[in-house]
Amino acid sequence: MSYLGLVFEIIILIGAVYGYLFSIGRFSSKDPEIRKKAEAFRKSNGWWLRIGCLLVIALMAVEIYLHIRDIFN
Repeated sequence: MSYLGLVFEIIILIGAVYGYLFSIGRFSSKDPEIRKKAEAFRKSNGWWLRIGCLLVIALMAVEIYLHIRDIFN
């Protein structure tokens, strides 16, 4: 059961990293309509998305560290 929690923490970390990279504009679509909508979303919500994702990344990194330390002790 302990490993299942670690897997979920890693999945959440990956999602937060993806969200951060999206918020800074690293991902773009080939479809111009989707690209235009994504850019509008980034302009209106990019700041809060970056801060939130950085917070979740930091939290999950600490949680994963503590979880791995708990598993090996």
